[in-house]
Amino acid sequence: MIKLRISYMLNIIIIIFTIIATIIMFTGFKFMNGVEPVLETTKLGMFKFFTVDSNLLIGISSFLFLIEEKKMLNNSIKSIAIKYYILKFIATVAVSLTFLVVFVYLGPISKDGIISMLQNSNLFFHLIIPILSIVTFVFFENNNYFRFKYTIYSLIPTLAYEIFYLINALVHAENGRVSPLYDWYYFIQGGIWQVIIVGPFMLLLSYIIGIVIWKINKVFSN
Repeated sequence: MIKLRISYMLNIIIIIFTIIATIIMFTGFKFMNGVEPVLETTKLGMFKFFTVDSNLLIGISSFLFLIEEKKMLNNSIKSIAIKYYILKFIATVAVSLTFLVVFVYLGPISKDGIISMLQNSNLFFHLIIPILSIVTFVFFENNNYFRFKYTIYSLIPTLAYEIFYLINALVHAENGRVSPLYDWYYFIQGGIWQVIIVGPFMLLLSYIIGIVIWKINKVFSN
């Protein structure tokens, strides 16, 4: 019951931060100055970023999970249906991928380093929300019926986004090259052919993250 209450409170925080960050990016509001922010845009253009999409997914999954947790706290149900755990798992893997790509790849290659990736809304999207989401799912949303077979679902957000990203790149490719304007993650700046390397690699990375998260979750469910 203690884990349930902690998870309930953390999910509320995740939802609030997701709403705040979404509003900040959508409106273009800036509360941090000094370093030129990277991967920021406004209005509907923000949804082209996996960062935003993955964070909205964790916000939605946290909200749905929260409703079920409230029912448990009120003794309306005895357990949370597995479908809510699967959705929460998928979203947690997605924001974990966002976190890892930002700190291992995008931050180091950015002009002003990792600090440029943590400006304004991205302070929440790239750092705070992913960390809160990982901690919440791994340590406080444990159960004994979340099987290993569900880890395959970790590929869904990455695969869906890869399809969108590839189509967008192909449409704007010229002589086998894609402008950074349409290749905002700089994945295929060496040529469109690089999708055959980047695509499978990102899927593999997502699955590895999913397995690690599943394993740690199982450790703390005992």
